[in-house]
Amino acid sequence: MDNIQIENSIYQPKSFFVKGFVFLAVLLLLGWWFHRQVYFSHGTGDAAQNFEIRSGEGVKDIAKNLEERQLIKNDFYFNYFVWKTKAREKLQAGKYEIRGSMTIPEIAQVLSMGEVVSNEVKITFPEGTNLKSMAEILSSKGFDGEKFLTVAKSGAGVKMDYEFLEEKPKNVDLEGFLFPDTYIFFKNTSEANIANRMLLNFDEKLTGDMRAEIEKRGKSIFEVVTMASILEKEVKTPEDMKIASGIFWDRIGAGMPLQSCATIAYVLGKEKKQYSYDDTRTPSPYNTYINRDLPPGPIDNPGMNALHAAVYPAKTDYVYFLSDPETGKTIFSKTIEEHEANKAKYGL
Repeated sequence: MDNIQIENSIYQPKSFFVKGFVFLAVLLLLGWWFHRQVYFSHGTGDAAQNFEIRSGEGVKDIAKNLEERQLIKNDFYFNYFVWKTKAREKLQAGKYEIRGSMTIPEIAQVLSMGEVVSNEVKITFPEGTNLKSMAEILSSKGFDGEKFLTVAKSGAGVKMDYEFLEEKPKNVDLEGFLFPDTYIFFKNTSEANIANRMLLNFDEKLTGDMRAEIEKRGKSIFEVVTMASILEKEVKTPEDMKIASGIFWDRIGAGMPLQSCATIAYVLGKEKKQYSYDDTRTPSPYNTYINRDLPPGPIDNPGMNALHAAVYPAKTDYVYFLSDPETGKTIFSKTIEEHEANKAKYGL
């Protein structure tokens, strides 16, 4: 019995040393693994993603967003790193480009140095811009204008199941429905998605009340948009648009030609201060001097004022109007005599 106790006392220190060594080895292994997770791990993919830190956003939220976007594996390691390196207070609000192949230290450096990279393009399409001009604007901003034209004419890649497009003839392009506005697109936004964004904007701008009024008046959205596109080019102010709208709808109701100079400009492909008789005889289904009713489709993409005027025309006694070639001011008249006098006055 005594021999056994002596033997145990001899081997016990060795056993303790082995256990201690194993424990230390495990700690070192865990430390090495943890170090790799913090300093060398990365997210998924090498493609750059747009990542935004909003003003007032905390570190935990930033880390969580990075993990959700798969830019880091685990938000805990990011939180630990910025705490250990005292980088928490250095993270700056802004928009960044982050890659999944970047390590946590690399991401933290970008976010703390304020290396903001704008991957966005701001584009303004003025009211009344037609498809060709929209394509030119897009080309000037680095997009493929010709591809945009193809998309707008064919509808390829475009969401076409909007109610307002159901009445559009299949052979007519998206002219009139690509709402003119200021947009912010990512540089890699496809031309089809640009068109989709503009169609969605149109859908949101055409309110339920406007749709109800269009139906009440026995019109179609396509007809109203076509009228609005003419008003956009014919007159300048919202008030004048409503008066001109009333005159044009009355002419259609009476079976008279609209005689819109805006449609002649569309046919000729250029604007003039004054159009000749021969200009007004130019053969085209869009020529509203020689054809009755509305043209086959919109001649541009009208803004909100023109759309509103087409939906809610003013009821007046005016029958004729013209534009001062110098100022563009609209001059209305109630009789043909007044109209002829105004034409003489303004040299038309």
